Amino acid sequence: MPTVFIKSVISIQTMKLNCIIIDDEPLAISVLQGYLERIPGIEVVETFNSAVPVFEYLQEHPIDFMFLDIEMPNLTGIEFVKCLQNPPLVVIISANRDYAIEGYELSVVDYVLKPLTFERLVKAVNKIFEASNLKNLKSMLAAETDYIFLRENKKNVRVKIDEILYIESIKDYVKVVTTSKTVVTKQSLSNFEELLNPNEFVRVHRSFIVAKKHIDAFSLASVEVGEVEIPIGRLYKENAVRRLGYSFE
Repeated sequence: MPTVFIKSVISIQTMKLNCIIIDDEPLAISVLQGYLERIPGIEVVETFNSAVPVFEYLQEHPIDFMFLDIEMPNLTGIEFVKCLQNPPLVVIISANRDYAIEGYELSVVDYVLKPLTFERLVKAVNKIFEASNLKNLKSMLAAETDYIFLRENKKNVRVKIDEILYIESIKDYVKVVTTSKTVVTKQSLSNFEELLNPNEFVRVHRSFIVAKKHIDAFSLASVEVGEVEIPIGRLYKENAVRRLGYSFE
């Protein structure tokens, strides 16, 4: 196996995730299981040749996500997902590309065409880990906790929300700078913008979100947080200065 794939998987590993495989082709299940055994952080807990028995299984066995074929007897994968009230994360693996649009309308994480390759599976697993991270962040913030846990170097680091000074986007990662530490985690800045209280945080640039309570000074061009000067982007200027209460007098 090419080394680049191993590094890619390890770099995005965030936690141990349980999954099931639903496919009416035994060979397809075998190939997928073989690939998943080479990826850390993923455990296949059960496989099914039909979607029908999965309804009862999910009632007693919560899972993180599933790999799902579409064209199966009795109940198609699309019909199965539509019947679930609170479906886990779903990756569709199918030989038919005709259902791709309908699959994405059901908010599946990824739609992978057969024949499956290890390289393509790694990309799907990347998306699963990212979606799982976002789901966990939403759950914590919905519970109105005063902290979140962010994954950094295989550890979950506790970050108090009121200590966050600013968040900076660095390609596929974000740097969360607080009054006591800096945490770098694989996540998108847009996800943080969606999750954080808009009355307490404001996006001032495509690469920066700042905590309003920690801003020492600001102008039409930048904000100052301690000794750090953060630029205000042209596309964000009108909204940012309005929310910061800028006076044009």
